[in-house]
Amino acid sequence: MRLATVRLADGYETTTVARQEGQELVLLPYADVGALLACGDRWREWAARDGERVPLADASLAPLVPHPNKIVCLGLNYATHIKEMGRPTPTHPTLFAKFDGSLVGARDDIHMPSVSDDLDWEAELGVVIGRPGRRIAREAALDHVAGYTVVNDVTVRDWQHRTREFLSGKTFEATTPVGPLLVTPDELPPGASGLTISCAVDGHVTQKSNTADLLFDVAEIIAYVSTIITLLPGDLICTGTPGGVGAGRDPKVFLRPGQELVTTVEGIGELRNTVVKDQP
Repeated sequence: MRLATVRLADGYETTTVARQEGQELVLLPYADVGALLACGDRWREWAARDGERVPLADASLAPLVPHPNKIVCLGLNYATHIKEMGRPTPTHPTLFAKFDGSLVGARDDIHMPSVSDDLDWEAELGVVIGRPGRRIAREAALDHVAGYTVVNDVTVRDWQHRTREFLSGKTFEATTPVGPLLVTPDELPPGASGLTISCAVDGHVTQKSNTADLLFDVAEIIAYVSTIITLLPGDLICTGTPGGVGAGRDPKVFLRPGQELVTTVEGIGELRNTVVKDQP
């Protein structure tokens, strides 16, 4: 099953859940994917119902879960990225957070902050939680996954490096595209492992790797995070980026207004976003 959160053409930024059927979307009576998942274990049954149909190509895609209870992100989770950033291999997941104001949809503009020109790309596999849990055993962790999506953890590098903490460079408004769809686990390999992940800037491939190369895989991440805090339906986990980021190059390369960023995870979908400069 493939689900999206789409904007309705009512002038009020109202959203609804939709299920992809070929080149159409079937509209469902839930505000967004997070609201559907919060309804309980029968969400798959309710998501399979029929409804009004609209062309997929005409849909305005909102962030998959516009207001998750939490967005948990991993840094340094591919060996190639650890090497290019000159960091030691971590013995535990490196966690940081985002706020929901940073999220944009799969075709929305990415806003380069007026206070920085050091905007960098980070293609990632996203995990959406479907079942709540605390202290989840690794062996049971994948049972808590509603599905997988595509994320680009676009980063304001100079603000990230102002301190030892990542947050300030990771959660600027309207910088993190998520979507286009939630793809349920039955359509993918266990843990979404073995999928090609890539990023391109204006058609030039900057990152290409495989989710099998995650240092900490999806099950291990869920077990670790849930030891700290209860995971809730709709929570988004961003699993880290492979090598090839702009800050890892010599000389460094950053995004510029007007450039198109395309982020793909095999079997899940594609983000296609244009960079625009915020005005002071």
